Amino acid sequence: MKILVVGKGGREHALALAASRSSLCDTLYMAPGNPGMRELGECVPIQDDKIEELVAFAKENDIDLTIVGPESALALGIQDAFFKEGLKIFAPSQAAAQVESSKDFAKTIMKKYGIPTADYQTFDTYEQALAYVHQKGVPIVIKENGLKAGKGVTIANTIEEADQALQIAFSIPENKVVIEDYLEGFEYSLIALVSGDLVIPLEVAQDHKRVGDNDTGPNTGGMGSYSPVKKITPEIIEETMEKVMRPMAKAMVQEGVPFTGFLYGGLMLTNDGIKVIEFNARFGDPEAEVILSRLESDFIQAILDVMEQKEIELKWNDQVAHGVVLASTNYPASSTKGAKITGYDQVDGLLYHMGTKEESGDLLTDGGRVLMLVSLADTLEEAYQKTYSEIEKIQCDHLFYRNDIGRKDME
Repeated sequence: MKILVVGKGGREHALALAASRSSLCDTLYMAPGNPGMRELGECVPIQDDKIEELVAFAKENDIDLTIVGPESALALGIQDAFFKEGLKIFAPSQAAAQVESSKDFAKTIMKKYGIPTADYQTFDTYEQALAYVHQKGVPIVIKENGLKAGKGVTIANTIEEADQALQIAFSIPENKVVIEDYLEGFEYSLIALVSGDLVIPLEVAQDHKRVGDNDTGPNTGGMGSYSPVKKITPEIIEETMEKVMRPMAKAMVQEGVPFTGFLYGGLMLTNDGIKVIEFNARFGDPEAEVILSRLESDFIQAILDVMEQKEIELKWNDQVAHGVVLASTNYPASSTKGAKITGYDQVDGLLYHMGTKEESGDLLTDGGRVLMLVSLADTLEEAYQKTYSEIEKIQCDHLFYRNDIGRKDME
């Protein structure tokens, strides 16, 4: 088969690596790809938001299956455009992708179908939103309605923080905010291969969203992850499937927006049971890097089977995958681009490129999150030690990382 992976970040690097390992994959294209993905196949210079160009490329090159990484392409309707031309693509329609592109859409469905989540209200004016914050008190969670790459969420511990977040949100024309109760508990991610009401769970991971050690500082796209998660037992996974993942897939069928693709459940184990923090319409990043590094089943065959509504049993490596993100100075507020990286070719582990570029043979930073190093070992403790030992080999004046990824679960 000829496979096309759309995107250029760490998630797409992981998707491309999993696709390249499939016995069904003869030729692999990545659009636009990144320097780390070049050894897997051919990088094509088409940006992931150029939907018409991607359709034309897929037709001209007889692409058998397209796998989409970034949420922006999904929100632009890449699935609808490919379907119109009779091209096979594993991705949700533009309407179904609203499960991520509109937090209000996702919350409305959860409320209607009794899927457990934090109480909330949606506002389109600053004054009403601020009045609600005063009424509810803090801590409280403020989410901008649209796509924000994991960064449009503020956990406000003071009224002043909430006010500032609302002012920023409503400075954007026609913006809405979802304000929801603050949840406390243990966070985990469950991603599933979905086609209509068929839901096949992947292994659980835990993402670390805050920028600093001990979960301090602002939310990011994710600073590291690991899989499996000791605290999330098979019983909890089955309960999550029963109360959250299968009901959401069924609800979307009933709403006339059936979902195909990677359905991401961002979840929290609270004292009141499992609650949904958010749904995403694509593979998580940095979860993709640790989850897919443990997959032993044929990734492409699994996708094709799910698209044909076949129940499948996936095989997984028993080892623990532990990954740490190297981010550029000032992330998530801004990023430092063009800083030279050395020592990356000396590391023992899987090195995923998230935001890099090559110039004159040098590897340079080119985004907020730059690289992710993943180690596999028999225990979380061993994988943790290995990652942090190897990551010291990577040298760059403008990179930093968290030092505590996975520590909570070890304790």
